[in-house]
Amino acid sequence: MSDTAPKEKASSKKKLIVIGAIVALLVVAGAAAALIMMNRHGGDEEEGAAPHKAAAAKAGPPTFLALENMVVNLADPGGDRFAQIGITLELEDAKTAEQVKQYLPAIRSAILLLVSQRTAQELLAREGKEKLAYDVLREVSRPLGYRVSKKPRKKASQEADEDSDEDPPERGRQSQSQNPVRQVLFSSFIIQ
Repeated sequence: MSDTAPKEKASSKKKLIVIGAIVALLVVAGAAAALIMMNRHGGDEEEGAAPHKAAAAKAGPPTFLALENMVVNLADPGGDRFAQIGITLELEDAKTAEQVKQYLPAIRSAILLLVSQRTAQELLAREGKEKLAYDVLREVSRPLGYRVSKKPRKKASQEADEDSDEDPPERGRQSQSQNPVRQVLFSSFIIQ
């Protein structure tokens, strides 16, 4: 009986060592997997979410500047169609609103010229309204010293084809990504 007791002790020690090694291996593998997952998610945040959070924290809540409603004759044959359009600008801050107010007569004139070149058929379609909003964004941004491309951004595959349609870079002008004019909103849009 004395011979079996040491064998059992040696066998149980080997089992404990093997079980301990397996547990240690599982812990190391789990830690490695967790580290990989954290790095993967951390990289996404650094590339996508962190700049967005930083921009949102810097920008703060937007300021809205409502322009007076405009009534414009449209470019339809016969000249009997007109549009009444209410525009509200979403701006980065109150300082930008004050800058826009300084250029308001020129901006209103440019908007009136843009709308008067459109037909009722163009403006009745959603795409026509979106294009008009983008063109108004360009006209509002211009006096503030910001450059906006001639055509709205499309999918990445289409951007390469349309790079030649952009306005040439102008000295002293800043890119669209820094533009304090965030978007153009229509508060009313009536075509008769």
